[in-house]
Amino acid sequence: MSFKILIVDDEPALQNMVGEILVRAGYEIQGALSCAQALERFRTAAPEAVLLDVMLPDGDGFSLFGQLRQIRDVPVLFLSARDEDEARLRGLGLGADDYITKPFLPQELLLRLKAVLRRVYREEPSTAKLGDAEIDWGKSTVRRGDGETALTAKEFSLLRKLWEARGNIVTVDALCSALWDGPLVGYENTLMVHIRRLREKIEADPSHPNYLLTVRGLGYRLSREGTK
Repeated sequence: MSFKILIVDDEPALQNMVGEILVRAGYEIQGALSCAQALERFRTAAPEAVLLDVMLPDGDGFSLFGQLRQIRDVPVLFLSARDEDEARLRGLGLGADDYITKPFLPQELLLRLKAVLRRVYREEPSTAKLGDAEIDWGKSTVRRGDGETALTAKEFSLLRKLWEARGNIVTVDALCSALWDGPLVGYENTLMVHIRRLREKIEADPSHPNYLLTVRGLGYRLSREGTK
């Protein structure tokens, strides 16, 4: 997988230098010189990670970090000339994945970025078994016997969320948050429709499910039994 990295720094020379290091290592890059530009490119380019300077012309990296995390949760590594313990602890305390002080060795940057990406984006099997159903995550399909059916985008997101937490209850609110942005009022009935349609694709008897189970008053649970 070729990861796309957003570099947010108001020094063009440093941004170019970091960009060249990453491109040579096989990464795709996007650059931003300000908070406003970073927000725009974060939304349009959908990077897998962000290298974020603390001092920016229209704000600071700490505030921008919070805005980015509200949009999408991706790894963020601070790159800063500020090496004070307070600044580093503040960045890490906000939930950043690493804090690298300028100047830094190119190999150090690559190693620390690679470590974060490996931790967050662990490679997983492209298929999964759920009883007699085989889920192909790459193709977004479910095969049972000789038949294969496609999952809709919502069904895929729903099944993925339940699969990652299989064996545990996932609340209605958590599932709605995974499927829709904004206020969640009124989505519960729509969620039930998606659950019913998903059961029709993964269960031998959707009316008496063995795997996608309802936990009354709380949410749903994907059974661990029969999964691999």
